Amino acid sequence: MRSTYDRAGGNHHADASHFLYQLADDRNVTLDIQGPAILAFVRHNHWHGSPWRYVVDGAEYVVEESSTSTPHNPVPNSVFLPLAAFPSPLTWTWSQTMGADLSWVPIPIERSFQMEYSRTHYGTGYYIFHQFVPGANLSSPIRSWDASPPPAEVLELIGRSGTDIAPTQDSLAGKRLGLEELSGTLALEGKPRDIAFLSGAQRLLRAFKISIPRERALDLAKVRLKVTWDGRSQPSIDVPVPLFFGTGSLYNHDNREFLVKAFPVTVRFDSERIELAAYFPMPFFHSARFELVPEAGLIIPDLRWSVRTQPLDAPTNHVGYFHATYRDFPNPERGKDLVLLDTTVVEGGGDWAGHLVGTSFIFSHQANLTTLEGDPRFFFDDSRTPQAQGTGTEEWAGGGDYWGGQTVTLPFAGHPVGGPQGSPRSEADKIESAYRFLLADLMPFGRNARVQLEHGGLNESVEHYQTATFWYGLPSASLVKTDEVDIGNAESEQGHAYSSPQASQKVELTSRFELGPDSLDGVEIYPAHTEDGRTTTGTSEFTLRIDPDNVGVLLRRTLDYGFPNQRASIAVADASEPDQLWDDIDFKSAGIWYLAGSNLSVFSDPPDELGAAEHVVMVSNRRFREDEFLLPKAFTEGRSAIRIRITFDPVMQPLFPGYPVPELAWSELDYAAYSFIVPKL
Repeated sequence: MRSTYDRAGGNHHADASHFLYQLADDRNVTLDIQGPAILAFVRHNHWHGSPWRYVVDGAEYVVEESSTSTPHNPVPNSVFLPLAAFPSPLTWTWSQTMGADLSWVPIPIERSFQMEYSRTHYGTGYYIFHQFVPGANLSSPIRSWDASPPPAEVLELIGRSGTDIAPTQDSLAGKRLGLEELSGTLALEGKPRDIAFLSGAQRLLRAFKISIPRERALDLAKVRLKVTWDGRSQPSIDVPVPLFFGTGSLYNHDNREFLVKAFPVTVRFDSERIELAAYFPMPFFHSARFELVPEAGLIIPDLRWSVRTQPLDAPTNHVGYFHATYRDFPNPERGKDLVLLDTTVVEGGGDWAGHLVGTSFIFSHQANLTTLEGDPRFFFDDSRTPQAQGTGTEEWAGGGDYWGGQTVTLPFAGHPVGGPQGSPRSEADKIESAYRFLLADLMPFGRNARVQLEHGGLNESVEHYQTATFWYGLPSASLVKTDEVDIGNAESEQGHAYSSPQASQKVELTSRFELGPDSLDGVEIYPAHTEDGRTTTGTSEFTLRIDPDNVGVLLRRTLDYGFPNQRASIAVADASEPDQLWDDIDFKSAGIWYLAGSNLSVFSDPPDELGAAEHVVMVSNRRFREDEFLLPKAFTEGRSAIRIRITFDPVMQPLFPGYPVPELAWSELDYAAYSFIVPKL
């Protein structure tokens, strides 16, 4: 996840208008990637930056919002254009979101992609994309986007958000799948109560529902849902009921039918009852225990529940358990991100392979919306650089301009409860919450995940946060670290047969990784540290050990991001035989490793929407960064070691026209090899 975040770690201009580089005043680049990929999600603030240019494999497409030509008099019920390529419900504009333009239209990319903003006033945005190895065995081959409409069946399915999207027991699909449904009625009487215990064969949960009398809705905030899979020692779901279903409370201040009308969860009111439903597929192999835990003394009569399951035919090491991990932050630590999920300690810790699929969170109990300036930062598989860096909490949840103080519910993002800042209707109306669910834009990890959220623009908010993080996880690694070469360390270089004729002498760098603010209240939070390595303008070679049973390899490089737009050709050879002569080795091209931008960005935020682009150079003191490159199993399978050849390919791109091109080089402080494996469970 890339964005226009403030590279200095603060909240400069609300993380807007920090561009990688400018090709021209009307071509401001915010995203630049190479290799096979799918752009899964794009978020802008209103129409700012429109028209946007999508340059897909060298072909240029103009994408705009219908308010582009009249930005001072925005069009009611605006849409993305071309409309056929960007239809609802895969797109939503500020007319529905109260501040953001959102697109879940997938953009397939074969070789390269650039996103350019034509205008720079308040040019904020974040983008989620997946990168793939060439030749990956995907359900559909990646073919360059040509602005064709998305499949009608996808639009129909997403358009059913708010309804029961799972097959039912009596439907033809349900009968074919062997669906079964259990239901019951009970009274909660102030103590934990099992509502369902499923046992026997492998099953897949398709729907889970709870309903209670409408007048008792607020009581469900005092009840926790616990779900334990296969008799594990700890529940994988342990969360207040409202948060599990996408909302911080069940206070319905404007008598809406839907408090939450999302794709995987819904909260619906009728004249007599409130029904909460979840449609996340949840696999288990021999048992599932569903439990409700009310506060002491709480009594809720006439609680109705149902669970719908189907047979599951899958090996245990191919399927992840569904988790909802709850965290309560009554007093956030100043200067430090909130850690919503750390799989190295959750449920006994250890390795987990899985996917991040969403968050549901309360960000204020006092109707305070300013804390929404905090950025999401997600770290996967030991990375010290966030692979996902956003521009703010409301942006993560699909908002803009604090949703104008209004409530919004969309299939994958929303602000379901909370009153306008400064004028809540009641104490219950002071609870502000949001949700963000991931589907095609889910985020995979192979050994661990750490999901962090900044509280306030500088981690200074004192609001009470409560968070639920949704993820699938298998308690075993699918990614194992097998080797590492420390460039600049003579012993490590020799042990990995490192060779780089054009490399510099060993150099030391004292800097930081891209995290939150360096200091707060005069106290240093993230001190600088020193690492060493080299740069090269030629070719580097080295050997790394890998697991012979691998199904591919992830290379991770630690680098100095002070050198802009680092690009290199990667070649790989089998190095399994000991004492090989490197002069005779057979290298095969594995693709281009490219990291756009640097610790310099160009800032442009003219006061008017149509104002001329500015050229303000912003310098960040965060020069350490980690970046990854994927090797397909055709280059690695069955091999115990590989020889890597990296050939620098300079990109002569100034920060903006007329700005001098700085020194160019390939920076290498460290390389690590992680082998993808089939998890052992």
